[in-house]
Amino acid sequence: MANVKREDLPYRAAAGMVVLNREGLIFVGKRIDQSQEAWQMPQGGIDDGEDARTAALRELEEEIGTRNVTLLREHPDWLLYDLPPHLVGNVWQGKYRGQRLKWMALRFLGDDREINVATPHAEFSEWKWLKSTEVLQLVVPFKREVYAKALAAFADLIP
Repeated sequence: MANVKREDLPYRAAAGMVVLNREGLIFVGKRIDQSQEAWQMPQGGIDDGEDARTAALRELEEEIGTRNVTLLREHPDWLLYDLPPHLVGNVWQGKYRGQRLKWMALRFLGDDREINVATPHAEFSEWKWLKSTEVLQLVVPFKREVYAKALAAFADLIP
């Protein structure tokens, strides 16, 4: 798909989750499908007929093995990010230029033993809890701005 023009492609609708533990630390997972180290917060596509909240819970269970969370707040806007040029046309079957995410802040109600990234739909090889500043340092550069906006919107929930 070498002739794909970014501006001709739509954004993929997705849910993004800022999962906070009792101490206010944020869940991040290390992606298994990247050749370089890539960490991210849980996120995933919204299926046809699904709303963002339903997608968020489904994606959490698929990615971290639990949906033992409570919704704290939903971001009022959709936040966008573009894929870097070398990925446009190569991910998501070449259908999208990036993602438009509906972010949610969620409180994890369980304990760490409930988290299992070795799920049938595994996306992460390992995981950890981080402070928001650490998340922004670790995330891949093309997602950093959208992560900063999402974390800023929920800053009052993060100590």
